[in-house]
Amino acid sequence: MTVTTDTGARTDEAASLIGDARSRIDTLDDRIIGLIQERMAVSAVIQEARISSGGRRVSLSREMEVLGHFRDALGKPGTALAMTLLELCRGRI
Repeated sequence: MTVTTDTGARTDEAASLIGDARSRIDTLDDRIIGLIQERMAVSAVIQEARISSGGRRVSLSREMEVLGHFRDALGKPGTALAMTLLELCRGRI
């Protein structure tokens, strides 16, 4: 039995499966990053419109909606993920 160091698998079959799954995860991560960058750009448009109309940069009630949406969909860790996302999207203008 050989353990492949890069996957931790003990068989070639498992190593192949892990390698394929990791490749898919890398592709998904790239898509997620792209979507986050798109969200940041859309958020900047919203903030700019809000500020230029005399409003505040951030809408706390909207942020609470986002937090609740992520929490409902993903559980408690979803709240932390949403907070990070909101931080990334604040003040980019």
